[in-house]
Parts: sequence; structure tokens; C-alpha cells
Amino acid sequence: LAAFGAILAADPKSAFGGHPEQRNCAALVALVSILWATEAMPLFATAMLVPGLAVVLRVMTDRSDPDGPAVRLSPRAAAPLVFHAMMSQVIMLLLGGFAIAAALSKHFIAKWVATAVLSRAGSSPPALLAGSMAVAAFASMWLSNVAAPVLTYSLLAPVLRTLPPSPPGLALARALVLGVALASNLGGMTSPIASPQNVFAIERMTDPATGDSPSWLQWFSVSLPIVAVGTAICWAALLVFYRDLHRLPAVRQLPPTKDRVTGTQLYVVAVSAGTVCLWCANGALAPLVGEMGVVALLPLIAFFGTGVLTKDDFNSMLWNVVMLAMGGLALGAAVDSSGLLKSVAAAAADAAAGLTVWQVHALFCGLVLLATTFISHTVGAMVILPVVERIGRHMLPEPHARLLVMGAALMCSGAMGLPVSGFPNMTAVSLEGPDGRTYLTASDFLAVGVPCSVAAYGLIVTLGYALMRGVNGW
Repeated sequence: LAAFGAILAADPKSAFGGHPEQRNCAALVALVSILWATEAMPLFATAMLVPGLAVVLRVMTDRSDPDGPAVRLSPRAAAPLVFHAMMSQVIMLLLGGFAIAAALSKHFIAKWVATAVLSRAGSSPPALLAGSMAVAAFASMWLSNVAAPVLTYSLLAPVLRTLPPSPPGLALARALVLGVALASNLGGMTSPIASPQNVFAIERMTDPATGDSPSWLQWFSVSLPIVAVGTAICWAALLVFYRDLHRLPAVRQLPPTKDRVTGTQLYVVAVSAGTVCLWCANGALAPLVGEMGVVALLPLIAFFGTGVLTKDDFNSMLWNVVMLAMGGLALGAAVDSSGLLKSVAAAAADAAAGLTVWQVHALFCGLVLLATTFISHTVGAMVILPVVERIGRHMLPEPHARLLVMGAALMCSGAMGLPVSGFPNMTAVSLEGPDGRTYLTASDFLAVGVPCSVAAYGLIVTLGYALMRGVNGW
């Protein structure tokens, strides 16, 4: 509140080029950023402040005349623009992804797939660790990296309970818990619905003139190789750090599932796979459906319309995440309309003048890694991605907005060096053993998570950069 008041009291002629709307928007950004970073209020509650303050502070402007000055809109004229920005295709993508995740979870398809993998992983500690991490990364692709670690830990619970309390058993338990967290973080890169920051990235990668957005196939072509290599590196790091687990001869093997596949499960798989295929073919379908958000209506109608999911399932969706996303979209619209984003991007572009595309990419990924190690990945994406996108659109001799935005979004998920770095880490550090003590401490994340974060950074600025340059138009 002190920062908010101090910026509002500043003379706009001295710091904001005589634009009070930019000063007011800077105060708004400072207020919500500090509240998000400190979590003094719940994240979704802070997001609710954005549309109201954006209207009351009159940060929205009319820039229809490119040669004339920006005209501040009245609250009556600004309110519809703010609410229009809040209900974009991003929200429909979230709801469509939530419907798919709910159906896969409710009808035990996700658990069936995970059990099938773990039951075949074998009884050796390294193989079990590899299988657990693969399950977590794959589940993150479809259930989001919020639900994936919870599911994987529930499957590993029988194994964790039966591990001996000796140093080899304790080493394997810690490796399993931390490995699932690291793999879930990396799994947040895999698909556009794997984590909220990816949804924001898709919005920022959409061409404002044509409405063209990257397809799922393009996203997969970049993310899956990075996640595969990154998960292997994390697995190797865990085996090196928790060397005592090699002295454990064998562990209890999970039994394979004996449940028969039902017609409802086949229907859920068919609808989910069909939706993903349509998302992958977004470029070819754009003349027919316009945006991916329209395709996201398919699982909502197919599942709720046939009773596969019920009203209770709809009411139990992660509406706090939806509200957070809507607040982020409103903030992005306010920063853009006020001209503050243009001013910040111009200053950042001056600082990056003379740098190559790769250097700018590496610079922003480093800044994102540093910021999102300490604050929420989602919050970091909401604050940083708009600046990255604006700089990318104005790069010479050709724009590279999609490349820079996707690189920054992937790096958000790659920041996993502290217990507070992402929801998977928060879940892991709170997991308790049979004796009531937590498996992990901050030192475990510092010893393994920090090197793995640096490795993820290296992958994104090398392999990721090469893959993104290979995508047409990036």
C-alpha cells in the first residue's frame, strides 16, 4: 500500500512523460506484484483487484488515432474493454483442460496408466526412480503439474511406507519424493495446458492482427525433447547425490492393475485424444474454428453433456486458477492500453540494443530463472511475458516474439531450486513419512534443485533455441 500510494503521488511529468495513466498503471502493477510475490492475500483475491482498479484509476486509453495523443477513457467506456480482455480464449483453454483432467482422473484413466508404468519399472531403485519421474512428467502434460505430483505420490505411498529406515531406504525415499517434484516441474513445459504460465504464453504468442496462434504440434516439437533430456539429467543428478540408494538390493514392486477397460473410459480417451489432435492442427483449422478456445468447448460439451462429468465436477474445477488467469489478462490489457508496456519495452530494447536474438533469449531466460526461483511461476509469467513479447515484436531486422515468449515460459517451469519454487516443490517439502517427519529439507532442493535448474537453463538456451529457430516463423 505504501508503494501504491507513493507512485500515485508522483508527478507524472517527471517520471512518466506527462502521462498520468502510465503513472496510475505503474502503481497498479506495483501493488498487485507485491501482493502476489508475498502472498499477503490469496493469489486469486489479488487478481480480483485488477479490473476494478484499472477502471477506477482510468488507465485504459483510446489509441485509435496513431498520429494523435492517447485519450484516457472514462470508467463507463473502460469497463467493457477490461471485461472483454478477461474473457479470452485463454479461459476456454483452461476450462477445456480442466474438463479433460477431471475426466481422466474421475474415471481412473490417469491412475491406470501410471500404475501400468510403475508396475513395469522393476524392483531396482534406479528403475523405480526413472519410472516415477516418467509418470510425473507424463501426468503433468494432461493433468497439469499441480495435480500430477499428488497423483504420483498417492501411487508411491505403499512403496514409501515399506522402505526401511536405514540410510539406503531413506536415500531412496528422498530421491523418489524429490524426483517426482523435479519431473513435475519439467512436465509443466510439456503442453499448453500443463501449467498456467503456458496458457499465458499462448495468449502472448497469438498474432494480434490475424489471431493466429501456435499449434500444439509446434509446442510439442520444442518442449518434449527439452523435457526428455532434462528429466534424464535430473534422474542422473539424484542417483549421484543419493548414492546410498544403490546399496538397497530391491524394493517392493507395485502390482499391475487388473481392472477391465470400460466403455466410458474409451469414450473419455477418444474425446481427449480428439481434442488434442484438433489443437495440434490449429493452423489448418483456423479458417473454420478461428481460435483454439473454440475447440476447447468440445470436451466441455462431450463430458458434461453426456453425464461423464456432473455439475459437482464442474463446481469443483480450479476456479481460483481461472480468476487468477482473468486477473492476469486484465493486468496485461491495462499495461498495454496505458502505454506503460510500450515505455518499459522501449527501455529494455535500448538496453538490449546490439544483442543477437540468442543473446536476448539467454538474457531473459536468466532473468526469469532468477525471479521465478523466489516467486510463483505463474506470477513471474504474468509480469515478465508481456515485456518479452513487446521486445520480440520490435526486434530488427525481423521479429522473434514467439521464440522469446516461449523460451521465457519454459524457463518459468525450469526454476526449481527452492521449496517455494512451484507447486510441485511445495507439495514435496510438505510430504511426511510414517514417523511424521518430512522427507525433504531446503538443503535437498539447494543441493539437487539448483544444479538441475541451471541444467534446464542450459537446455532451453541451446537445444530449445535450436528447436524454436526450426519452427517456421519463430
